[in-house]
Amino acid sequence: MNAIEIRSLKKSFRGLYALDGLDMTVPQGAIYGFIGENGSGKSTTEKLICGHLVPDGGSIRLFGRDYTDPGVRVRVGALIENAGCFPESSVRANLMMQCINLGIKDAAGEIERVLKIVRMEDAAHIKFKSCSLGMKQRIGIAMALLGDPALLILDEPINGLDADGMRIMREILVDITKTYGCTVLISSHILSELEKIATHYGIIRQGKMLRELTAADLEGRARVLISVKTSDDVQAFELLRRGFPAVRYEDGQLNVYGEEDPKKVTAYLLENGQAVREVRKNKIGLEEYYVELMSKKEA
Repeated sequence: MNAIEIRSLKKSFRGLYALDGLDMTVPQGAIYGFIGENGSGKSTTEKLICGHLVPDGGSIRLFGRDYTDPGVRVRVGALIENAGCFPESSVRANLMMQCINLGIKDAAGEIERVLKIVRMEDAAHIKFKSCSLGMKQRIGIAMALLGDPALLILDEPINGLDADGMRIMREILVDITKTYGCTVLISSHILSELEKIATHYGIIRQGKMLRELTAADLEGRARVLISVKTSDDVQAFELLRRGFPAVRYEDGQLNVYGEEDPKKVTAYLLENGQAVREVRKNKIGLEEYYVELMSKKEA
């Protein structure tokens, strides 16, 4: 069963379509990276799934049922824009107020459960206004996890975080899916971070789905290149162009595309009198694939 099935979804604002026939499939248990330019329709899609907006046409099904079904609505948690907490109240107090709103009976136990998931057991007494950006994002996720939802929708939760904050967030999201079986739909512009955790991707542009693929699909599409630094990159560039079909000088290094054996490149340079300072094998990942896909659609 799929956690989300969207077909021919439309939504307009003042006569302009934000979504124009969007199709989207999110398998149950996935971490689905939702990717697109600003204004492509990501946030609109998420708000429609959460019931914050009403579609002009098309369908949204969650776990095989219409998204308006009360029985399925309670299975959805979301963090869109911000956590909506009271700044002068503590983390625990904010979570308690949300438990009351949701009618959760064992509020104390549920609060301890979600605090443990987001690694904030020792920070429950801190006022929300005193929390760092990373902590506030984790509090927002804790709020969304109250009631043990089967689907978690997150809009740009890692933007603005430092390296340690992003690492903690990655660990939390992987734990949510593996330990609790929750499906996660996450949008972000930081594609290098999404690539570390996502199992599926959806690339949207101008309100339409350009492509959906799995992490395995992306791995299979990834192009290999050999990156080289030499004692004389100008001369080495001319040599490599004669021996290999695609060579570029990018970001201070020579990149040989379509070649998988670093030894072959190194041997070629040494045979032609070039000293090799550094050589490594790389793969073009999600960010490069996204840029390439966008450029093709623009052409």
